[in-house]
Amino acid sequence: MEAQHTASTMRLVDSLDEQSLLESVLEESKPKLPAGTEKLHYLLATPFRYRPRSGSRFRASFDAGVWYGAEVLRTALAEKSYWRLRFLLDSPGTPDLRPVPHTAFTAIAAGTALDLMASPLNRDRAKWTHRTSYEATQALAATAREAQIQIIRYESVRDPEHAACAALLTPAVFQRSRPKRLETWFIAASRTHVRCARDARDGATWQFTAEQLLGEPLTKG
Repeated sequence: MEAQHTASTMRLVDSLDEQSLLESVLEESKPKLPAGTEKLHYLLATPFRYRPRSGSRFRASFDAGVWYGAEVLRTALAEKSYWRLRFLLDSPGTPDLRPVPHTAFTAIAAGTALDLMASPLNRDRAKWTHRTSYEATQALAATAREAQIQIIRYESVRDPEHAACAALLTPAVFQRSRPKRLETWFIAASRTHVRCARDARDGATWQFTAEQLLGEPLTKG
C-alpha cells in the first residue's frame, strides 16, 4: 500500500490542527464504510469502501470491493512493481519514478475458499492466469459471491516464481482488526526494471526486470 496519505495532506496546511481538520473534511467526502468494516484498520477496510470504474482481476467495474494480498512478501512487491511499470509504459512522456514509500504488512484471514491452484480448478489455469483479460476471473468471483465463498486463492502472474495470492471478497474473513508487522519499502521504477528496498538496517532489496513482470520481452521503440 502506497504510504502517502499523511504526507499528501501535510503539504497543504501549516499546522497539525489544520491537517486534522482537513483530514476530517476529506473523510466526510468519502463513501461510507460498508457493514463489517467499521472496526477495521484502514489498511484492511479501504479496499471494501470504493467501487471504482476500473475493474481488477476478481472485481468487475463498480462491483463491491476486493482486498488483495499475497502469501509471501516477494509476490506482493512484484504485484505492486508491475503496476508501477505499467504506469510508465502507458505514459511515454513520464520520467522514471523516484523511490516512493510503501507500507508492507501482514493480515490474517480465514473463511470458505476456492483454490484455483488445486485440482480440479487448475485445469482452467490458462483462464485464471491470463495477463490482460479478467473476464473469466470476474465471472468466477461473481459466482463465488452467490455461493457465499469468501476467499479465492490464485496464482500470481506478476511474480516470476508464480507464488500464491488471495482475493478476499468480504471483510468478515479478517481474524484481527489491525495489520501486523508493518514495514516501509521504497519502490523506484524505470521502463527496464523496478527496484524495491526496505527502510531498515539490513538493506533488504528485490529487483524485477520488465521482462519478468510482463512475462514477455520488452518491445523497444
